[in-house]
Amino acid sequence: MARAGIYKSEVVRARNNLLAMGRHPSIDAIRIELGNTGSKATIHRYLKEIEEEEGGNAGTQVAVSEAIQDLSARLAERLHQEADQRLAALTDKHKAEIAALNNAMAALRNESESFRGQVERQAIDLSTEKTAHANTMAALQEERIARAQMAQRIQDMEGQLAKEETHRLSLEEKHQHAREALEHFRAAAKEQREQDQRQSEQQIQFLQGELRSAKDTVNTQQQELIRSHEDNARLSSELTHARSELHRQEGEIRTLRSAKEQLAVAEVKNQQLSDQLAQANGRVADLDKENQANVSKLREAAETEQRLESELMAAKSVVVSHEKIFERLAALQAPQAKSVNAKKNSVDSQNSLFNSEE
Repeated sequence: MARAGIYKSEVVRARNNLLAMGRHPSIDAIRIELGNTGSKATIHRYLKEIEEEEGGNAGTQVAVSEAIQDLSARLAERLHQEADQRLAALTDKHKAEIAALNNAMAALRNESESFRGQVERQAIDLSTEKTAHANTMAALQEERIARAQMAQRIQDMEGQLAKEETHRLSLEEKHQHAREALEHFRAAAKEQREQDQRQSEQQIQFLQGELRSAKDTVNTQQQELIRSHEDNARLSSELTHARSELHRQEGEIRTLRSAKEQLAVAEVKNQQLSDQLAQANGRVADLDKENQANVSKLREAAETEQRLESELMAAKSVVVSHEKIFERLAALQAPQAKSVNAKKNSVDSQNSLFNSEE
């Protein structure tokens, strides 16, 4: 901006210097000679006073020309000021837009990083759930194998128990038959002894002749009785063995009952593992859905970030174009010794630049 308070002597000295150099002492030339200081209106007033002091028609024509030049210079300065104001407003506006875009991009980057971290955590959770799911499936498979083995063992033991039960019933039946035969033999022997005793009382004399044959018969019967006792002892031994077998089978039955209880516990555990597996499958499905939603959000954030980067590049291009316009305006603001028509053309070119920019 031109400083106020220049002296008339300074204007006279600058004018004389220009005339000495063979240059026309215009307002812009004098202002440049004064170091771009002073108001153009003041310089014009001083020049008018100097010309009035010098007098002459030529001076009047020069004063009129200088007035037109001064008016053109003031119009140009006013246009420069308006251009500076408009350029400053546009620059501030674009700076604010660039700052807003940078803030939005930073927020989107933070949100994108948050989404990436969330996706990574969910991927880790999904991997953990899949590992737990695999472990659960392995445990379930082992339980199924153990259950099948236990069921096969129980089936085999039940078959063996049925065979042992059949054998035990067969031994009991044989023992019952032997006991019935022994009782029948004892009854028959008792009846025979009573009959022999009665016959001996009635036919003692007859029996004396038959004593040898009776003794033989008795010996035969005694041998049969001994054989019966031996059979009884053998059957008693078999009965004892059958009872021991029965006791052993009862122990196996208790073992089978314990195995059945273990199988029931294994079935309960298998059901729990199945429930856990169903829950794990549901959790895996939820994590897959959430992961897909987060991937979609991340993709949208990336697209928004790309769009904002495009807008930022466009805004930077506009700022660069405005800076170029500002440089051209600054170059046009440099004072040059031109005629009134050249200044008007410069003003028209500046207006056309702003109109084209708008």
